Formats: sequence, structure tokens, C-alpha cells
Amino acid sequence: MDLLENAKDNGYAIPGVNIVGTNSINSCMEAAKKYGGPIMVTFSKGGGQFIAGKAVDNDKDQASIAGTIAGAKHVREVAALYGVPVVLHTDHCQKAWLPWIDGLLTASEDYFKEHGEPLFSSHMLDLSEEPLEENIGICKTYMEKFAKVNILLEFELGVTGGEEDGVDNTDVDSSRLYTQPEEVWYSYQQLSEVPNAMFTCAASFGNVHGVYAPGNVDLQPVILHNSQKYIADKLNDGNDKPMKFVFHGGSGSSVDDIKYAIEAGVVKMNIDTDTQWAFWDGVRAYEAEHHDYLQGQIGNPDGDDKPNKKYYDPRMSLRAGEEAMAARLCQAAEDLNCVNVLN
Repeated sequence: MDLLENAKDNGYAIPGVNIVGTNSINSCMEAAKKYGGPIMVTFSKGGGQFIAGKAVDNDKDQASIAGTIAGAKHVREVAALYGVPVVLHTDHCQKAWLPWIDGLLTASEDYFKEHGEPLFSSHMLDLSEEPLEENIGICKTYMEKFAKVNILLEFELGVTGGEEDGVDNTDVDSSRLYTQPEEVWYSYQQLSEVPNAMFTCAASFGNVHGVYAPGNVDLQPVILHNSQKYIADKLNDGNDKPMKFVFHGGSGSSVDDIKYAIEAGVVKMNIDTDTQWAFWDGVRAYEAEHHDYLQGQIGNPDGDDKPNKKYYDPRMSLRAGEEAMAARLCQAAEDLNCVNVLN
């Protein structure tokens, strides 16, 4: 929580990056070391399943649970080598997916007993499809469990449009893309009743997962400013930014919208679509550069008997993807004012 307070107080936001394996984890670590700031490594339910292996049965979320835990332990092992603060987070969890979080919570409780801290730093519960009272009621129940082991809760109000990793809101009513200050205040009140509660709010202000042509998405970050003022007026304790907000659907957003949202207390912005493209673009560029050396195991422009193993070694193309994704994250850190914030 101190890291998020520092972000809010100093006007920067942490990149929250969806990963699907050790290659994208490497990109996150490499980028954070280069830009000199923290990073939030984010596991989705589908990403966890992918880490465990798509061939594994997942009827009771066992693959999603095992893969997410394995990924978190991997990050803990390698993060120290890079010397950067890492937040271990999980992304959208709908009501039907709560058993996934239950499994991860058990792992954190066990880890807490041994190490005095949870395995995961935070979890997002996305119950925005439920009525407000039910959404926050379930969140409050989980907040009580999280608080006992110092886990932060991220909750969603309104709906993030578009589609991402099994969460499809492409046809949602546009009015649900914009959260009202009264909803934020109600949530703040309810969750603040839990001792040791730590939470952030993914309040919708027109956010859409994916990347779209200019003009197709109408972001209104002023909603965040209005919500902060509404809560601050209610509390009247001198704190003009009582809520910590997070920014979903950040890929493709204008720098002006990003910076205006940070001014409203956004401490983390999710990035997935842009980093997926960056990784692929790095692989694509590698293939284009070495195309003539990738058409067979033997034979290339240097001679019909020349081997191509050093070109088709999977590490070569995957490393190109890692480098491209890391470069895109360094750009994101610039946009988020997150460069050299650890000095």
C-alpha cells in the first residue's frame, strides 16, 4: 500500500501488465529495471491456465490456480535479480470465477504463515455485472479475508467495454461504461468498515478493452475527479484524493487522458493489448529479417549445406518478442510518469 500511496502523492501510475508466461514476465522485469520504477505483474485466469498448460483439465479451475501460483513463485525468484519493486496481482474475476481466487487466497494464507506476507499482493474482483449492493457485499466479504493477510482488493464499478481474456462486454449498454460518484462513495464507505482494509477502485469512465480507431472510445476521466471531490466533501478531513483509482482498458489511450486520470488519483493503468501486439511485432520482425534462414534446417543464402539451428532456436524469436514488449513498456512508463521514481 505504501507504494500506491507514493504513486498517488507523487503523480505517477504503475504499469499493470498481463502476462502469459516467463517470456512476458522477463519483459516486465527488464522494462522496470530500464525505466527505474515499479511494475505490476498481472495474472488472468486464462493466463494462469496457459502457464499450467492448455492440455491440463481445468474443470474446477485447478490449472488456473496451479499456473497462477507457479507464475507468482517464479516472479518472486527472479525479481530480486532485477532490483525492482514488483506487485503480484490478478485480473478480472467474475462471480462464477471466485473459486479461482479462493485457491489463490489459500496459497497466500499458507505463504503468510511462513513468510509474514502474502504470496499475492492484490486481487481484482470484477462483480460489476451484479447489482451494486451485491457487488460490494461480496467484495466486503473477501476484503475481510484479504485484510487478515495484508492483501489489497481491487474492485470494479460500472463496466469496462470490449473483450479481454474471456470477459466479453462488447455489447454492453453504453450508460454502464460511466460510474457515478455516489456509487464510488457507497463502496468507499462499505469497504472502509473492514479493519486493515486496503482497496483500489476500477471506476468506469468510458474505458474499453482493446485498441480502436480514434473517436470510437469516449473517455471521460473527469468522472474520477468528480468522484474524488464528492468523497472528499463527505469526509471533510483535508484529503482531496481519498480514493485510489485504477485505469482499465488503457491500451490506445491518449497521453492527455492518461495524465489527466493520474491527476485524479489513478495509481495503476492496465496494459495488455499494446504489449501483446509489441511481443508479436518483435517476433514478426525477427522472422522477416531472417526469413531465408528459417525455411529449413539446412540450407540458406550462405550455402546449401549451412545449418540454420541458431536462427530457428525458439529462444531467438522469443527474445525478439521480449525486447519489443520491454520497449513498449518503457514507453508506457514515460506516459505514466513512472520513470526514475525510485531514486
